[in-house]
Amino acid sequence: MEAIGERWSLLIIRDAFDGVRRFGDFHKSLGLAKNILSARLKLLVELGVFEVQPASDGSAFKEYLLTERGRAVFPVVVALRQWGERHLFAPGEVHSVLLDKVHGEPVTGIEVRSSRGVLLGPEDCQRQSPRVL
Repeated sequence: MEAIGERWSLLIIRDAFDGVRRFGDFHKSLGLAKNILSARLKLLVELGVFEVQPASDGSAFKEYLLTERGRAVFPVVVALRQWGERHLFAPGEVHSVLLDKVHGEPVTGIEVRSSRGVLLGPEDCQRQSPRVL
């Protein structure tokens, strides 16, 4: 959570899933102070969530592209989004919906399941501390 759980970092990653790649576009989308955006992007690059590449259009700009590590955050962002859709909107209140691009259907809710496929809640799980040899 300390690595990517900070609000702005998650919003930057969310925007990257929506196709945002350039500093100026992140700034425009999020309205975040440039110094804070710069610091968050730098950290996300250091963590291996993004890699920096020259702009695909040949301009002098740089683009921030999600790495495999960054793409692996997708279920986390979707889970947070689905939580918000369930708990932060009044019934009938309009909000965007995440759709499957191929079929145009809403994405189903993320669930936690055991290795046997059983649906699990918090009461069904426990955290095990690492063993010291």
